[in-house]
Amino acid sequence: QLVESGGGSVQDGGSLRLSCAASGRIYSSSVMAWFRQAPGKEREFVALTRWHSSSTLYGDSVKGRFTIAKDTAANTVYLQMNSLKAEDTALYYCTKGSQYSTSRLDYNVWGQGTQVLVAS
Repeated sequence: QLVESGGGSVQDGGSLRLSCAASGRIYSSSVMAWFRQAPGKEREFVALTRWHSSSTLYGDSVKGRFTIAKDTAANTVYLQMNSLKAEDTALYYCTKGSQYSTSRLDYNVWGQGTQVLVAS
């Protein structure tokens, strides 16, 4: 089970940090990722990290502004979001899979999502 938190409303240019607490075992080969979905749009890849390595990958629209991090002892993944823009407004989902992939189809465990609203 994955539970996201940390969403909210922020002004353009502001920052938020999302958290994703995972229950149960996370295998070293697992990949943890963040996706987002704005109203009327497809679910979009944001960032991913391997559970037991420093390897990360970011979507083009968030590179240089967002950072994915993890605390393996706490079974928690974070998404630090800086320089937020109105177009970052979306429901943000945490997910777990076994493939190093940007496709939502490769992830089989999803949280319920946390809403981020960026006011311009």
